[in-house]
Amino acid sequence: MFDAERHNSCHMSDKCIRYKVCPMVLVQQLLSGKRKILILWYLSSKVLRFNDIKRRLPDVTQKMLTQQLRSLEEDNLIYRKVYPVVPPKVEYGLTDLGERIIPILEMMHGFGAEYLEIKSSENVLQRKASSDML
Repeated sequence: MFDAERHNSCHMSDKCIRYKVCPMVLVQQLLSGKRKILILWYLSSKVLRFNDIKRRLPDVTQKMLTQQLRSLEEDNLIYRKVYPVVPPKVEYGLTDLGERIIPILEMMHGFGAEYLEIKSSENVLQRKASSDML
């Protein structure tokens, strides 16, 4: 497939045609997966141990969390530091590259908060309109 054909569906194809993959597709691939965004969000404030992350994501199995952490590590977004102690101590944190995603995560958080406020306002207006009809 020619680069032009590969990027036809992108509205910014003139900017990303020089890449083998659309940058937006790449970001989607990097961040897709069970809880990757939340893992990055929790690590954006401090270094955490495995169990600290697990406590923040109680509905995720240990196997799934391990897979997501490994994937983020392979993509160089997080690092894993193993301490030579018994019992084993492992910490996870953001790499320099991973830290570059913090502004995006903060924007996502802001959008979520705005969305909740809008939905809350809409619900209040709907309840008011319903009570006015009575």
